[in-house]
Amino acid sequence: MHDQIRPRRKGFWHFWQRLFSKQIHGRIWQKAIAWLLAGSFLFVLAACEPIPEPNQSSIGSTNRLKTVMSRGKLVCGVSGELPGFSFVNKEGKYSGLDVDVCRAIAAALFDNPDAVQFRNLNAKERFTALQSGEIDVLSRNTTWTLGRDTGSRLAFMPVVFYDGQGVMVRKDSNIKAIGDLKDADICAQTGTTTEQNLADQMRKRNLAYKPVVYEDVNATFNAYQSGRCKAITADRSALVVRRTRLADPDNHVVLDFVISKEPLAPAVADGDSKWADIVKWIIFSAIEAEDLDISSANLTTQLQSKNADIRRFLGIDGSLGKDMGVSNDFTVRVIKHVGNYAEIYDRNLGKDSPFQLPRGQNELWKNGGLMYAPPFR
Repeated sequence: MHDQIRPRRKGFWHFWQRLFSKQIHGRIWQKAIAWLLAGSFLFVLAACEPIPEPNQSSIGSTNRLKTVMSRGKLVCGVSGELPGFSFVNKEGKYSGLDVDVCRAIAAALFDNPDAVQFRNLNAKERFTALQSGEIDVLSRNTTWTLGRDTGSRLAFMPVVFYDGQGVMVRKDSNIKAIGDLKDADICAQTGTTTEQNLADQMRKRNLAYKPVVYEDVNATFNAYQSGRCKAITADRSALVVRRTRLADPDNHVVLDFVISKEPLAPAVADGDSKWADIVKWIIFSAIEAEDLDISSANLTTQLQSKNADIRRFLGIDGSLGKDMGVSNDFTVRVIKHVGNYAEIYDRNLGKDSPFQLPRGQNELWKNGGLMYAPPFR
């Protein structure tokens, strides 16, 4: 290999020696000069060529954290129509589990859970509002699916409620199982996974039925209550909550079977990993606080703890929050203003709410549930 390279080196240097010693003919000299000029010109062009902008689809078109902090408040997309999750009363006050997720983010960022502007969105418009940047976070009983995660350019956050799709009927309908829904009119909200899940389940069983769909959730339940449909399908949590608002709740029953998995999670627009990380770990902080037995009631005591895990989690030791780009005591702010996950759940859906919905799969992992936060390290 060395024998092959040496002649090339010799020929190269020999050429330039002849060139500068004027032992070369004029035509070759002219060509050499032309090559030098052309190379210099291309080099200059390359140096002057603007550096291509990074692919905005991969990094996000804005710094969402900077936008939110400059604005001084979080813009959060919710339903506003589903008690227990997000509902606005006649006085304009919002409440619910999804609402408290927004309030927790505002608390962590501004030390003020009320630094939130809520935007009511129906199922059809919610993703467009997030993709266009009209809202900072979507916290609207939304099921995390592969298609939404990839095709709709959404970045899903931790699951805040593990649900499943169910069916509600009148007690005197004699409907006990999904097979009893053959040829029935079934109400569902369009633009949701509910509509597709129902179609899949009925097709699999070769059962004919008539879907009666509405964009508005209130219109969907009103149609069921008026007798337009023999059954209504939605997330079981929504059916349990909405049942309490029917004219005669005791005349309706949510059937035992579940036809799908419905992990409900907030989402942010894809492409801004820093913002996604911040929202993600704020949500995890409420779950981890319950796991560490830290609540709004005992927070003052826990701030005096000698436990290394607790001290690091609360930002007393280390720099987890600072490294993420927020206040080092962001977890303290969440717990102080909104509470841990158990407090949020019980207040909106559980034992301290009108719905008395058992936690079930939404218990902590150590209590047999699915709620689990990665280590705060």
